Amino acid sequence: MLTATGPATEEPPVPVFPPMPLAEWADTKETLHRFLQVVGKLRLANAPRRNHWWHIPFHLTGRGLTTRPMGFDPVFAVDLDLVDHRLEVAVADGRRASFPLPGLSVAAFYRQLLDTLATLGLPATVDIPVPFDLADRTPFAEDEHHASYDRAMVTRYWVVLGQVAQVLEEFAGRSYAKTSPVHHFWHTFDLAVTRFSDRRVEQPDTVDPVTREAYSHEVVSAGFWFGDDQVPEPAFYSYTAPEPAGLVEESLRPAGARWIDSRGAHLALLPYEDVRAAPDPRAVVLDFLESAYVAGARRAGWDLAALRCPTAPEPR
Repeated sequence: MLTATGPATEEPPVPVFPPMPLAEWADTKETLHRFLQVVGKLRLANAPRRNHWWHIPFHLTGRGLTTRPMGFDPVFAVDLDLVDHRLEVAVADGRRASFPLPGLSVAAFYRQLLDTLATLGLPATVDIPVPFDLADRTPFAEDEHHASYDRAMVTRYWVVLGQVAQVLEEFAGRSYAKTSPVHHFWHTFDLAVTRFSDRRVEQPDTVDPVTREAYSHEVVSAGFWFGDDQVPEPAFYSYTAPEPAGLVEESLRPAGARWIDSRGAHLALLPYEDVRAAPDPRAVVLDFLESAYVAGARRAGWDLAALRCPTAPEPR
């Protein structure tokens, strides 16, 4: 007999794209981001390599995030349950261990994770144990400052991830181009899906190995982030790399979408609040992503007709 567990049935349904103002959880976001970087670096060290760094991001589960299985002898996985707010390490032989997330500083989280791994006989080291590409690069083992954990906002973050991921999956299915899975990248804390052309990109010797691998071919990438110092609000985005000439002359949809400068290039940006206010949020996001993709692919000379699935709208 099947049984159901969870919140009482009188609880209201989760709204589509619930509010996610950065100011309400900025401290929690900074702490959680570092938790994910610790686990992500563990994934980086123990996962078989894939092209374009596809082996390192997190994937979503029905309750949070997972590294997916990694290692070999033994195989293991690390999951973050963002409903009950626990980290669980599961080994292929059936052993499991977990600990709660609320109340931990980054340093305490780091120690607890390494101790848990060691107890299970798993690799318990993190190469370069400092944050990647964050302004505050306090080593994980010394970071007692970041210790905020708002349970409700962390669960809402996971809810938003799941809803956005479904829209990105639908967008991904419109193209015959080589397309990445929908990934949650722990270094940039965004959710992204990327389409590739078959044209290689010649890069100068000065380009770092991470960038060289990520952008070995022409791409149009689409995604969502939760806001940062540069764009202090959640937003959907898209970019084309290398950026073709005249990209910002292309129009975007809907009216609230715009091109912004970003690290010497340009992003198509659509604020999350604009989407939330729309009668059909899903349709608005898909229209934005399609307009940004067509803008980049057209300017880069991709064969739009050949790459379009029958379910995709005609380019306009």
